Amino acid sequence: MALPVIGIPCCRWWLNGTQFFHLVAEKYVEAACGTGGLPLLIPAFGDAVAPDEVLARIDGLLLSGSPSNIEPQHYGGTPVAGDFNDARRDATTLPLIRAAVDAGVPLLGICRGFQEVNVAFGGSLHTAVHAVPEMLDHREPKGSRDEMYAPAHEVTLVEGGRLHALLGERTLRVNSLHQQGIATLGARLVAEAHAPDGLVEAFRVDGAGFALAVQWHPEWRFRDNPLSSALFGAFGAACAERAAAHGRQA
Repeated sequence: MALPVIGIPCCRWWLNGTQFFHLVAEKYVEAACGTGGLPLLIPAFGDAVAPDEVLARIDGLLLSGSPSNIEPQHYGGTPVAGDFNDARRDATTLPLIRAAVDAGVPLLGICRGFQEVNVAFGGSLHTAVHAVPEMLDHREPKGSRDEMYAPAHEVTLVEGGRLHALLGERTLRVNSLHQQGIATLGARLVAEAHAPDGLVEAFRVDGAGFALAVQWHPEWRFRDNPLSSALFGAFGAACAERAAAHGRQA
């Protein structure tokens, strides 16, 4: 059996003052490998290539986190001065997400990827959760990477939900490295977990196969965390099942 191909959309950044680069943080590539899959980086080509052309070549879609934010125009928000956006990634991922769900391609969204799925289905975002009354500050602490990715708060899983069934726990301690967060859930999205302040921290796409997204970062040292390993294991199994069903043989 050939390894299932897991597509990871790239960010597109101007680096070194010379040119654009298409890139993905290594931890997502490692996590995709850890599922038993073969990562395939998808350039941020916008509408230059139809989503169906991409989906015909992959067995799963992993939407990574990123320092960039989705342009507010996609969810009726107000532009934020000095915001770091990635218009070409938005133009690539938003239609790709909808097409992937329609085609039954397994999908896992993380951090920015979680927010992308919400926006793709018509949801909206808080541009600064910490500025919303009675909300926690969900931004990462200053310090080393270990300190940044350390568990920051609990999330409560919805009883009987997909994550609850998958992980077997009702509460988790998760890291928190985001400024933006969900304001309203998109159509077809069902909350799977909440932070102590009520912020949605995970959801599934209703009526889809494996289509889950989380606000935290399970890819960080996922092998050391049984719950993160279980999440990626389930995603990998769904991708392998699709590869087998479509005759991707070695």
